[in-house]
Amino acid sequence: MFKERMIYITGHNRLTLLNKLSKITAAILAGGLGTRLRSVVSGRPKVLAEVNNRPFIAYLLDQLSQAGVKKVVLCTGYLGEQVKATFGEYYKGLTLLYSQERTTLGTGGALRLAFPLLKSEPVLVLNGDSFYQVDFINFLNQHIARKATASLLLAEVPDVSRYGSVQLSMNGEITSFEEKSKKIGPGLINAGVYLLNNTFLESIPVNTNISLERETFPLWINKGLYGFHSKGNFLDIGIPQDYAAAGHFLKTTIRVSTN
Repeated sequence: MFKERMIYITGHNRLTLLNKLSKITAAILAGGLGTRLRSVVSGRPKVLAEVNNRPFIAYLLDQLSQAGVKKVVLCTGYLGEQVKATFGEYYKGLTLLYSQERTTLGTGGALRLAFPLLKSEPVLVLNGDSFYQVDFINFLNQHIARKATASLLLAEVPDVSRYGSVQLSMNGEITSFEEKSKKIGPGLINAGVYLLNNTFLESIPVNTNISLERETFPLWINKGLYGFHSKGNFLDIGIPQDYAAAGHFLKTTIRVSTN
């Protein structure tokens, strides 16, 4: 298993990074169709699936608010008007903007569509159907120190077969992605949290249905693509079994404000 080489932060540097994080625009990929959840969540987008009587995406917004982020772009698609009607333009100190796709664009295409609203370098991106406990300050520090073009947070799980795995070099560069089901057993997976420089975002084709995970990230291997292994708790609500477990997971392991 790859052993993470930590780049430590002094107190002064942490304050500097906190200030930089407050100026970074975050984007949440909230346009998924949620076809695998239709049996338990219907008539609403996946990000509005209720967990402990709250929309799932509210936990992500809480996480960003608590980290000091000020602006979030919600990349919406299927039933996206429901997301805007639920959260409006402000949420717990966050200014919310919306980028609504009119045709299916995939995770990469949706992010490219939102690019005019993503006015920071880098941009913090979160998948809307997963949650990962992370120190965003540490993640940002790793991204800057490595002079990365794109950084992916990686989670260690007991079985990577459902997700596909990520392989790292000794200095943290991503060397390969293995497809789902090709490997069984423990390993590192893409946890759905990214720091992406504008150079990376501008490389995504405009008005094209394209996946970040399957089509875009592999093109950046050996071009400044890094992985950061964090030890936080990871949750993905993409299938009914994991969605059913989400309430207990968030109640017992994630401390978020419900005010």
